[in-house]
Amino acid sequence: MHSSSSTNGASPAAGSGRATVTGGSARQAAIAAVTNYRNTTAPLDFRETPAQELFAANVFSKEKMRDRLPKAVFKSLMKTIEDGEKLDATTADVVASAMKDWAIENGATHYAHVFYPLTGLTAEKHDSFLSPNGQGSAIADFSGGQLIQGEPDGSSFPTGGIRQTFEARGYTIWDVTSPAYILENANGTTLCIPTAFVSWTGEALDKKTPVLRSMQALNKQAQRILKLFGHTDEALVSSTAGPEQEYFLIDRNFFFARPDLINAGRTLFGAKPPKGQEFDDHYFGAIPDRVLAFMLETERELLKLGIPIKTRHNEVAPGQYELAPVFESANLATDHQQLMMLTLRRVAERYGMTCLTHEKPFAGVNGSGKHVNWSLGSASQGNLLDPGDTPHENAQFLLFCAAVIRAVHKHQGLLRAVVASAGNDHRLGANEAPPAIISIFLGDQLTDVFEQIKAGGANSSLPKGTLTVGVDVLPPLPKDAGDRNRTSPFAFTGNRFEFRAVGANQSIAGPLVAMNTIVAESLDYCATKLEEATGGDPDKLNAALQDLLTQIMNDHGAVVFNGDGYSAEWHEEAEQRGLLNLKTTADALPVLKSPEVQELFAKYEVLSERELESRLETYLEQYCLTVHVEANLTLEMARTMIFPAAIRYQSELATTCANLKVVGFEFDTDTLDRVTELIKYLQDGIAALEDVLLQGEDGDLIAQANFIRDTTIPAMNFVRKYADELEGFVADDLWPLPTYQEMLFIR
Repeated sequence: MHSSSSTNGASPAAGSGRATVTGGSARQAAIAAVTNYRNTTAPLDFRETPAQELFAANVFSKEKMRDRLPKAVFKSLMKTIEDGEKLDATTADVVASAMKDWAIENGATHYAHVFYPLTGLTAEKHDSFLSPNGQGSAIADFSGGQLIQGEPDGSSFPTGGIRQTFEARGYTIWDVTSPAYILENANGTTLCIPTAFVSWTGEALDKKTPVLRSMQALNKQAQRILKLFGHTDEALVSSTAGPEQEYFLIDRNFFFARPDLINAGRTLFGAKPPKGQEFDDHYFGAIPDRVLAFMLETERELLKLGIPIKTRHNEVAPGQYELAPVFESANLATDHQQLMMLTLRRVAERYGMTCLTHEKPFAGVNGSGKHVNWSLGSASQGNLLDPGDTPHENAQFLLFCAAVIRAVHKHQGLLRAVVASAGNDHRLGANEAPPAIISIFLGDQLTDVFEQIKAGGANSSLPKGTLTVGVDVLPPLPKDAGDRNRTSPFAFTGNRFEFRAVGANQSIAGPLVAMNTIVAESLDYCATKLEEATGGDPDKLNAALQDLLTQIMNDHGAVVFNGDGYSAEWHEEAEQRGLLNLKTTADALPVLKSPEVQELFAKYEVLSERELESRLETYLEQYCLTVHVEANLTLEMARTMIFPAAIRYQSELATTCANLKVVGFEFDTDTLDRVTELIKYLQDGIAALEDVLLQGEDGDLIAQANFIRDTTIPAMNFVRKYADELEGFVADDLWPLPTYQEMLFIR
């Protein structure tokens, strides 16, 4: 809260009602608009159309393909989608015709190849179905060639040096494993076709292509393991993902009154409000009506797109929420996650709100993550990370689980690098998110089993229990054999691993590529060891497996940690265990240039050395550009908004002091003195930050990132420190920016 303009800093008498909340013209107008908000969005016809009828209504799904395609063509497509076989391109014309007819029946006039460049965003190029027929009219046309291949500009997206400005040719390639869908607009619909995006020279310029390659590598190595256990049906093993999306909602009037939110996605200034999240009263609390209406419409739109939304709730911070789907194939989950973020933003506008997916839009309260729940399985074997009730007897599960443990320990630096961003740096390591140290939580039951293995063999599993609470009308509950740990960055949660370090604004493609590839490498290692030890004799498998599991836990068990990841003691212990602590993006991204990572991706044909280098360059450049934008914004807002408000208040205080002196009243100048001191610090900080930006960075991108970490960001923080302190002094009617108290609590 801001003080009054009295010289001793005393607070004004408490007002009654919202009319007492005032501010600068833009801020005042924003508060008035928010407090007078009335929803004008027409209610949904939820009673007319049950949710189950909405699911995949706008998707060219398997069911629609079965109805519209010749049987032979449909079977051919299913072999590609379900079994991973090569696509028969000769079927493309038939598929394109059926897809076009379905889309036009649903109001489409255009089709778009949708792809996912290295920006982390979604890109799309729209083309009309209509073509002139030379007779003064037009026909709807969509060929197999147009379905399979498109040609956007290959040089105007980040390429990390793969393509120069004059080398513009790039191709989009139809991904049959991710179904086409219709995107609705008030004035029509568009047929959207998920595609990969590659250069004219064949390098991946996108997020999707490496995901597909990594899934292929994972399947190949998993088949070797399954064969050792006698499973030879070769059913496609696919990684699965379920990303939990956290986000903030604020009124759009507040958003447009904050240049930092508009341009950077986060607040660069803002004093801590009197009340934050310390009461724990927002988490899982009753969802406000306006927010719930937004959620219901968002879910309706996502259901129509075939996205299996499951969970919604209030998150920890005021104004923070979560939306989570159930598991899907990793490639499809990646596409759907991009659609989910797009839909959240679009629907929020209809309710007069802005959806913020930045990892840390507000300092001092919880940031937003995107926990990626990862597993792998096949149609015949089910979930390969399901331990069953007695995991000590489930040798196949133990091997897959041990392979993950080895992979995470061996490639911990890579896992940290793929979640590195300027935004996520504000979140990782705080008492709200996992630390930057990558470790695994197994829980009591699995930890006990693997400890038995290390000691010579597992003979028992901690049993699940029954929970009773002493109230007769409440039924007894089945109790899990172990607790959960929200401080772990990579936690086993019953039948999957939850990678909790992923940032809310990130594509999940990078983390999935890393997880798929490192587990493929680990399965390759395990399969090779077991094949050599058994020589094809299944009777030797158990002994060989015991030796392998023991060796893995002895060599890689240091990555297992079930304790408090937030504690200072863990940082010290992790260092003793030899675990990396790459605290910032500038520390983490150079891992991508290490020989081990280059060899990993090259061996499994996921990323060539050139493709990997392009990603390192792109992500470093994005980090540098992001902070540059924030630094320039810090200068602009400090100079043109905060400093003028502060000196106006200083002038008011000085005038009051002068007037009191004229009439002979005693007064003190404590507030004026402190405000004057803070203004001086603010001016010094502005000048120092300006010098830093004029100085610029020398050297390669890694050197530039290090300069930003060590020099630019501390200079920005200095400016913010004194601007935020001034917010606590400057009269409320002079302060120009919507405050944290207003943005987080007025809805």
